[in-house]
Amino acid sequence: MTAETTPETADLPEALAEVVTDFSETAADDRLQLLLEFASDLPELPEKYTDHPELLEPVPECQSPIFLVTEVETPEAGEAAVVRLHFSAPPESPTTRGFAGILHEGLDGATAEVILSTPSDLPLRLSLSDLVSPLRLRGMSGMLSRIQRQVSERIGKITVG
Repeated sequence: MTAETTPETADLPEALAEVVTDFSETAADDRLQLLLEFASDLPELPEKYTDHPELLEPVPECQSPIFLVTEVETPEAGEAAVVRLHFSAPPESPTTRGFAGILHEGLDGATAEVILSTPSDLPLRLSLSDLVSPLRLRGMSGMLSRIQRQVSERIGKITVG
């Protein structure tokens, strides 16, 4: 793989950088299988949310029904607060679940600062543009932007835009 085709990872949190590198180093024919592995590794939604789905936010940019919620531990810590991510995505939507699994793997347990600084072009860095539709990649972007907005609101950080 040449430097031109290797996605940038220096501005990503370590866990996401590893995911992006794994996708770029995986043969194109095997990348969908890797995405499916992330789908199967997505943790189940905690009972407190399965019993109260109204607490989750829908992501309408996704073609499949997906809902998410962030939990910020000690929000008064501001950008140093630890964030937990929870997703609800049906098993019959493996691409959507895979994207949620990637975000969970790369950002769950990170600080608010790390999550808020995650670049919006993350989905494009996964070397999947030739394998999944732009609409599906836009769905992952929608998930990331909602996570960032929720975190920003929970720590009381004013955002512009």
